[in-house]
Amino acid sequence: MKGSATARRRRWVQGAVLVCVLALLPATWIRLSTDSRIRADIADAPRAPVALVFGAGLWDGEPSPYLAHRLDAAARLYRTGKVRVLLVSGDNSRRDYDEPGAMRDYLTDRGVPASRVVADYAGFDTWDSCARAARVFGVRRALLVSQDFHVRRAAALCRAAGIDSYGIPVREPRDATWYAGGLRELPGAVKAAYDAALTPDPHFLGPREPGVRRALAGSAKHHGHPEKHNGHHSKHHLHRSDKPRESDRQP
Repeated sequence: MKGSATARRRRWVQGAVLVCVLALLPATWIRLSTDSRIRADIADAPRAPVALVFGAGLWDGEPSPYLAHRLDAAARLYRTGKVRVLLVSGDNSRRDYDEPGAMRDYLTDRGVPASRVVADYAGFDTWDSCARAARVFGVRRALLVSQDFHVRRAAALCRAAGIDSYGIPVREPRDATWYAGGLRELPGAVKAAYDAALTPDPHFLGPREPGVRRALAGSAKHHGHPEKHNGHHSKHHLHRSDKPRESDRQP
């Protein structure tokens, strides 16, 4: 009996170790595959036409602190000439929750011209944001803006979506929020491996949109002539009819 119990414990331990190893494989893949694609800071970032900014939630209709920090970094990328257009991608699945609109307003309130900010209203998760940036907005090269614990996964997924990208990590204090975000990356890495391997359609694909192409064309036209920012018009650059309706979302 004693030998039988010992054998069961050994099998249990072996099974637990195997589960842990399998769970860590996707995270290991992400780290190894993106090491050369992460830049230490904005000064070290290469130039790219577009910066893709991932949503991180709203607090009372305003960007959460983590999202605000991402947007601050994106604004710096624009002001320093690292990128010409900012593509803000987030959730607008409900009429009362407009994450990309809040991101856009935050940027224009801080001096980024409205004509250089393009909103993707169907970036429901990281894969959707990457896949739609490539397939809907025609992005082929981009800088990716997110917190350091998330930007590697974003880089791996954007690479799988066909975007030549570099991650710009936003540094945060190592507090409870940061550790919780890092912990969520473990199941996030499993889903990322699935998305990268199978490249499924995003939840809402929709037709191609010319917003990024037009913004880049306008940037080239006005190169060397800084635009005047008019905050009163920032909310009207993209029409509500351009956004996917909740009834249009695929299951």
